[in-house]
Amino acid sequence: MKISLRTLFFVPIFVLITIIMSLMALVVTLFDNTGNTFRKLGGIWGWIGLWLSGVKLRIIGEEHYDPNASLVIVSNHASMYDILAVLAGVKSNLRIMAKIELAKVPLWGWAVRRGDFIFIRRGGNREALQSLLEAKQKLDEGKSAYIFADGTRSPDGSIQPFKRGAFTIAVKAKKPILPVTILGSYNIMPRDTLKINGGTITLVIDKPISPEGKTDEQLLAETHQVILNNYNRYHAQTH
Repeated sequence: MKISLRTLFFVPIFVLITIIMSLMALVVTLFDNTGNTFRKLGGIWGWIGLWLSGVKLRIIGEEHYDPNASLVIVSNHASMYDILAVLAGVKSNLRIMAKIELAKVPLWGWAVRRGDFIFIRRGGNREALQSLLEAKQKLDEGKSAYIFADGTRSPDGSIQPFKRGAFTIAVKAKKPILPVTILGSYNIMPRDTLKINGGTITLVIDKPISPEGKTDEQLLAETHQVILNNYNRYHAQTH
């Protein structure tokens, strides 16, 4: 596994910052259990991580959404850096849907669990239903849910097939889908490597897609096409 000098510099400093901010977040959640303050700390954490790595963030289409609206925000997933970019660049009061295994990470995972984020439980229909109900509850409270629709990081940075869960949530909660295309993050830190490269991550935010009169499969197909179109349009600019 390749490790760059940038990685050797970044990792120990960012781990220390993550520990400090996780402790801050745990204290904050004692006084604010809504998760709103935790979300703001997450944005700061994201910006710090990008800055320390020498990664710039470019945002296209910020005018397409209202940060105060309740949305199901959907994107592709290509790198661990997607999380930093999303927390830093998307202004919505979002709650990321994350794998339940992350909640077991000492300190950071505990903070995320108390920070009102949503955990995806793998297993039978009962576990999947519980995750769906939790996401719908956040949306009913006026928050937004952020979901990496392909479920796992792309092996080569390209757009992968989407899973249906995000779109089922949008239909049931009657909330618009906000399609976000992430480009450049794969070049920063590809899957299955610890090598970190400098560069730019681009978030292309398109117009919200209404779920009205659509099945989850129709909503999935429409959203996937929008994200794929934006990937093809801007991909050359990220190389």
